[in-house]
Amino acid sequence: MSGGATRREKKEQPKGKKQDSVFLQWAALPPRLTQDLLERSAGELQAELKEILDFRNHQTCMKEAALLDFYVCGFWWAKEANFTPMQTSFTMAVLHMLLGNIKEKQMTLVENLMEFAKALAAACQSSTSEADTTSLLDREEATALISYVRNSLFQKYRLYELLFTTSREELLTGTEKTIEVFSCPDALTPLEEGISTQLFFQ
Repeated sequence: MSGGATRREKKEQPKGKKQDSVFLQWAALPPRLTQDLLERSAGELQAELKEILDFRNHQTCMKEAALLDFYVCGFWWAKEANFTPMQTSFTMAVLHMLLGNIKEKQMTLVENLMEFAKALAAACQSSTSEADTTSLLDREEATALISYVRNSLFQKYRLYELLFTTSREELLTGTEKTIEVFSCPDALTPLEEGISTQLFFQ
């Protein structure tokens, strides 16, 4: 994955004035580009994110398919939540950071929850500029984001750990597997449909 999450640096300001907020921003998705993507269709959004993430084999690679699905769904959720470009960029930075913590740092669920809490606190408590003293996210928006991240990532944490630690290509080409299709209202994501029944229910 290209483009790491970065933090905006605090600027020195005269006493009596609030400092700029310190909240996550994904370098690969600045607000101006985010604004452009918010106006795209779902298909166009997927094509753009595929290029940003440099996913060339998402149609044959289970890992890339699952990750692309994760990013596209996250962005689309922020769009439907009527998030501003800055809020959407923050949302994507948070999702990118949490995945990176699993992949690069092998963080446990509890450790990653704490990192999420820190990022969210910064967005909820700090002003975004000298002229605007409001937080990046209000209580309702923060609650909605918490609910989304819980359902999309934390409840499937073990699956994402397996995604980054198991070689899907070797497993799929070296072993014959039977993938069962579950009868349920919600369609399975690439993350779920590539694992065995036993692991899915765990």
